[in-house]
Amino acid sequence: MRFTKPAWVAHKDTSIKGDQTKRLSIFSVHVHPDDSRIATGGLDAKVRIWSIKPILSEASELSNKPPKALCSLTMHTGPVLCVRWAHSGRWLASGSDDQIVMIWDLDPSAKGKVWGSDEVNVEGWKPMKRLPGHESDVTDLAWSPGDRYLASVGLDSQVIVWCGYTLERLHKLDLHNGFVKGVCWDPVGEFLATQSDDRSVKIWRTTDWGLEAEIRKPFEDSPGSTFFRRLSWSPDGAHITASNATNNKGFVFIAAVIARNTWTSEISLVGHENTVEVACYNPHIFLRDPDGEVKTSNICSVVALGADDRSVSVWQTKSARPLIVAKEAFDRQIMDLSWSWDGLTLYAVSSDGTLGVFNFDREELEGIAPFSAQKQYLHKFGFIPSPIPDGYSHTSSVNSPAQVVPTQQTGFDSQANEDGGERINKLVAKRKDKKRIVPTSLRGSAANIPSASIPSASNSEASFRPPPSTSRSFEDAHLPQSYSAPAIRLPPPPMHHISRPSSPSTSTVTMQTLNSFADYSFDVDMDRGMDVRIEALDDSTSWSGKGKRKSSAPDLMDDSSRPSRPRTLGGDRPREQVVVKEIVGRAMAIPEHGWVGVPRSVLSVPALLTYLSTKVEGSGSEESVFEAKNSDNADNFEVVFVSRKQTQWLDYLPSATLALAATNVYCACASDDGSVNVYSPQGRRLMPTLALGSPPAFFDGSKGALMAITASGMLYVWDVKKRATYFAPVSIQSLLEAPGRTVRSASVRPNGAPVIQMSNGVAYSYDCSLSSWVKLSERWWAAGSDAWQGRQRANTQVAARGIVSSIEGELRSPNPGEDGYIEPGQVRPGWWNIALTLGHLETKIHSAKAMDSPQEFKQVLLVYAKKIADEGFRGKAEELIKELFGPVYWRPGKDDSWSPTVLGFSKRDLLRDVLNVFARSRTLTKLAIDWQDTLKKASVDE
Repeated sequence: MRFTKPAWVAHKDTSIKGDQTKRLSIFSVHVHPDDSRIATGGLDAKVRIWSIKPILSEASELSNKPPKALCSLTMHTGPVLCVRWAHSGRWLASGSDDQIVMIWDLDPSAKGKVWGSDEVNVEGWKPMKRLPGHESDVTDLAWSPGDRYLASVGLDSQVIVWCGYTLERLHKLDLHNGFVKGVCWDPVGEFLATQSDDRSVKIWRTTDWGLEAEIRKPFEDSPGSTFFRRLSWSPDGAHITASNATNNKGFVFIAAVIARNTWTSEISLVGHENTVEVACYNPHIFLRDPDGEVKTSNICSVVALGADDRSVSVWQTKSARPLIVAKEAFDRQIMDLSWSWDGLTLYAVSSDGTLGVFNFDREELEGIAPFSAQKQYLHKFGFIPSPIPDGYSHTSSVNSPAQVVPTQQTGFDSQANEDGGERINKLVAKRKDKKRIVPTSLRGSAANIPSASIPSASNSEASFRPPPSTSRSFEDAHLPQSYSAPAIRLPPPPMHHISRPSSPSTSTVTMQTLNSFADYSFDVDMDRGMDVRIEALDDSTSWSGKGKRKSSAPDLMDDSSRPSRPRTLGGDRPREQVVVKEIVGRAMAIPEHGWVGVPRSVLSVPALLTYLSTKVEGSGSEESVFEAKNSDNADNFEVVFVSRKQTQWLDYLPSATLALAATNVYCACASDDGSVNVYSPQGRRLMPTLALGSPPAFFDGSKGALMAITASGMLYVWDVKKRATYFAPVSIQSLLEAPGRTVRSASVRPNGAPVIQMSNGVAYSYDCSLSSWVKLSERWWAAGSDAWQGRQRANTQVAARGIVSSIEGELRSPNPGEDGYIEPGQVRPGWWNIALTLGHLETKIHSAKAMDSPQEFKQVLLVYAKKIADEGFRGKAEELIKELFGPVYWRPGKDDSWSPTVLGFSKRDLLRDVLNVFARSRTLTKLAIDWQDTLKKASVDE
């Protein structure tokens, strides 16, 4: 066995400059299923991903191939308490004391410099979905076998079960009476186990999410001061090893081993001198006789324990003594443990901020068996969960097309996947009218199917319980209270690696599911590249809707009695393909002078084409399209609304259409004579035809807002729902005063705020309350702000990044001579970076308010608060606190000069988060505590 502590694996306090960088506590570690990288979560509120090869190989460490640090993820606003890879390897889940579970997805385009630091991400992971639901710190996470579910627990005493496919919340289990600090899944898929400060371990059934058992005896005298109570289920399904248990009325610290079915603890792992914080089983089962059969009497397991006595112990359950004990390997308590998927390496992290690695030789871990042996053994439990709903799978086949199935056909909540944040594969089985029957040869293999919350037709098989096992993997001998590490040198057992199936079977749901439970004992050559092998999800996001539909009553009627199909305007006309080409020689209706003497040649108009189309925003899978057709001989101009390739309505216009905009609220077209027509989704005119006087240069819509910028430089924004304008028409000529300056793009937000990107690297909006153009962002901040995000890819989804970050992403990097360009070796004043960072963050706060982006507003506010705290600017901190707190005796209706909310957030709730940031700083702790007391008194008075 070799032990190493790589000094470069660290979460550091970036607020301390110079060589005296302080290590911050690491709370969690987990190994990727391909054994190529680990993820850690720490007090710095970051998730960090590290290469494994430089940890285990000195040559790789010295050559930095692959790079040691792969990625730093910074979306959390509080310490990250838990990180867990999905079994597929595609997703990473993290839980934090900001009450949020975050799901990260591999994004090759997200590489580059980390926002707010000098770090560089070698590989990219993006926040795919944010899972709110907990009301306090999220302390532990666990993915179920096959990634069917994700369970999260926290200090709100809640256990939340999330769907492993849509990531929607399925169940909340709230029978614990204290902080829940540990969770694990039964490898069979039948049970879920949780451990809490209420001194109990609870076992939950996955068939109906009811309480199966409650174990209290080993924990009656356990201390309540531990950070975690992380428990682990053995890979053979026979035992749970639970931390923070005691014997002899609390004087002997142990880990309790709980037997399946009887749910009693007659075996203890004794020897640690302080509370056991975490237990973690090796993912492989072990054979007592490597040449023997895979049966209960020949199976044992390996489990590691980490404790507050700063030591780690490793036990093989066929022996009464530990395999190894590493005493005082760390300076503080052990926070988390994780085994590599090959079963030979154990990773441990401590609150002292270090990572320890125990690397075993194969002969030291005698009898290690492949994952196929575990799958074979778990069949004996006879548990058959309800089948996976059609369209949900974590595996995909290169030989079979993947399709997305509408949520309403799956049995999950109707709101699942409504935001389109996940990719879900449809099963590849062909649709047939015949009833599907599971082949006899597969019935015995169904035990590996992960369970679901979907009600099945019959639960008679799922409710079967095998009789309690009479064989025990642990020895009956009493374990000593002190232990030593015996030397073990045994010949290596034969190892057989099982390859992953190349493609899912297309015969039954069962076979598809078995492939989703494929083992992950595959080898990875880190020198060949840093990309993760991803087989979990397909990128297909469209549903073709193909397949035969069932016969219904109307289909069986005679033609004479069949209800007639609703008539549509133009629906009986065959659709014709139009050749798209430019129409030349048609004069535009541009007046000599525009609004208040504005010259007519301010902006150029788009080319007039024979065919235009735009997808209807928010139309979902129906693929609704709004089209315009212009005849090149000036005798026919029409607009057409098409849904599911069927014309729903059409209209004829007196002039050619230049631009289109369509949402689920309206359809609008702008013509070359300067007129605008606005229709309802059913083709009714919502407003009279608007005459703008000149054709549009830019035309855009978002939800109920519609924007037009004419060739004469006039900006109009309408609220279509209210049939009114957001503000009086305003000229954009003041933005075009500099020679050569042009408008690169123009769009509108749902709240009516326009966003205009100029060629000089500045993004503007119009604030009607100030009657002025305002800057949303500009390249100038690139010259020194640590918060500048303009280096990110601009085509990342706005919903994932936020509108303000998206705007910055579209501002190209400055060229020499432009604002924001930094000359190599250019010397700046001493306070340059701090001043620009604070100014940039303050601008982003105002921009988030103007763009109506609440989550981005809160995120930037907390980053701003942390920057103030890091720099110790007490004056700015007090001013921010007072702005959010408001008048001490404020009452609604009596003082209208202060509003208690901003963007839907309570200002005083935001203040609580800001004060939590200040309380963790070195300079503003006293200020934060005083105001926290004031805030509590004000809450009581209210």
